[in-house]
Amino acid sequence: MQSYFYSISEFIAMGKHGVFVWTCWAITVGVILAFIIYSRRQRQALIKQITIQQARQAQRTTKTQTPATKNFE
Repeated sequence: MQSYFYSISEFIAMGKHGVFVWTCWAITVGVILAFIIYSRRQRQALIKQITIQQARQAQRTTKTQTPATKNFE
């Protein structure tokens, strides 16, 4: 089996296509990282929103509850 590149500099240059290849790799990795960061922030915001909503709901139910012990004699 014969290697295509004999040195690291030849590998980076990629037969004068290195600029295109490495730019594509950088864009791809950048988009994936941006998507991961965006997804994590959205998840945190959703969890915070759900927590606030649950607290409001709990507050409403405690205000509207009437005493369960009424004396019907």
